[in-house]
Amino acid sequence: MKAGFVNIIGNPNVGKSTLMNALVGERVSVITSKSQTTRHRILGIVNGEDYQIVYSDTPGIIKPAYKLQESMLKASRSALTDADILLYVTDVMETPDKNMEVLTAINKTEIPVLLVINKIDISNQEAVEKLIVTWNQLIPRAEIFPSSALFKFNLDHLLNRILELLPESPAYFDPDQLTDRPERFFVTEIIRAAILENYEREIPYSVEPVVDEFKEEEKILKIRVIIYVERDSQKGILIGHNGSALKRVGTQARKEMEIFFDKKVFLELHVKVARDWRNKPESLKSFGYEI
Repeated sequence: MKAGFVNIIGNPNVGKSTLMNALVGERVSVITSKSQTTRHRILGIVNGEDYQIVYSDTPGIIKPAYKLQESMLKASRSALTDADILLYVTDVMETPDKNMEVLTAINKTEIPVLLVINKIDISNQEAVEKLIVTWNQLIPRAEIFPSSALFKFNLDHLLNRILELLPESPAYFDPDQLTDRPERFFVTEIIRAAILENYEREIPYSVEPVVDEFKEEEKILKIRVIIYVERDSQKGILIGHNGSALKRVGTQARKEMEIFFDKKVFLELHVKVARDWRNKPESLKSFGYEI
């Protein structure tokens, strides 16, 4: 039996969550076009006859502007120390030396590094070849995989190399377990993704959905969620005129949940103000962030 932790790190918006979902074969991480979509480390577990791969999606590496982002950066940095295999994800648009501090830290580890150059479907062969040369210089011991997570191009070769590098070990999780997160977590992630897609500027980054009630009946899930914001003005924007904006988010999230849970969902949303919650350790802890 082989089993191990494959930690996925990289800068925001390079496609880490898309890669994670493609490798797991299920939607485990929320994907939107906006940065900082992932706030927590999320495990996606893949089981074979004689192996178990535990993928770990992490928040994008950023310079923190408030305590929430400090927690997100802590989650990303921890991935450098507790991995059996490190998947460093970049893409064809990113400047390779964007975050030299992280690259230096990667070069100091002894963990096997598989470097994924994502989104090659929007580039050309000459440009990709130049990127490979540059990345070979920046992380000399990394094995490089030009890929497209969206179209699953070259992911079979990446998976084969992961299986070769997995250490011998008993499984860490039950064979029927897909993730370490409970159902309530995915409720909040689906709602947060809907907010990210429907609001601009600071609003999506100032909200934190919390499941207040989760009742599973034979034919329907009854879910009540409180969405916390930092200011009264944000509450008004989130709700919209006569509740129209919040209703739009609720409808989109409910449809996603019915696909995810394969069951009818009754979703009730409420908005409350928790002033400056992103900078308050006690609030962050109550919302499940590590401080």
